[in-house]
Amino acid sequence: MAGNPERRAALVDAGVEVLAREGARGLTFRAVDSAAGVPTGTASNYFTGRDDLLRQIDARLHVRLAPDPEVFGGLMALPRDRSLVAAFMHDLMARATRDRTGYLALLEMRLEATRRPELRSSFTTSVRGDLQEGLDFHRASGLPGGDETVVVLYLAMLGLLLEHLTLPAVLEGVLPGVSVPEGLIDHIVATVVPERP
Repeated sequence: MAGNPERRAALVDAGVEVLAREGARGLTFRAVDSAAGVPTGTASNYFTGRDDLLRQIDARLHVRLAPDPEVFGGLMALPRDRSLVAAFMHDLMARATRDRTGYLALLEMRLEATRRPELRSSFTTSVRGDLQEGLDFHRASGLPGGDETVVVLYLAMLGLLLEHLTLPAVLEGVLPGVSVPEGLIDHIVATVVPERP
């Protein structure tokens, strides 16, 4: 395997672009080489196969979609109440919207995991790890609500992200006077997250 880390990162990012644009069936080494603007055959020097490429895309998406440390630090200075949970959810939506390609690639990874048992196992571990991290963070931060709150919030936001980034017109006007996605985020948080007594 070739050892140029910058080129490997560029190939993985090109893989993200191809996956989001073409789906998993279009994710070939030739397509990745083309998207990265490198000679044909380059990707095959960096990845042992499609599964290896998909695993590395998964790891890269965690970096691309991760919270900005400065934004996160600013949010953590706020009181631990429902409005902070809303601020975290707005940040999540902003990150996914800014890197729509990355989030769409993540959705494609989910679909591909339903077809490939070996990917399903590693991707399930990855996504479950993210959920567990959210549960642990919520508890450790002293945010309102318990594990049930976090799981329901996770599921609601997953649905909102899916609709907003794929078929945004579905949600337009569904709740009169409520903006999409900002107002819907606030409604989700108000419905799911308890106020402090």
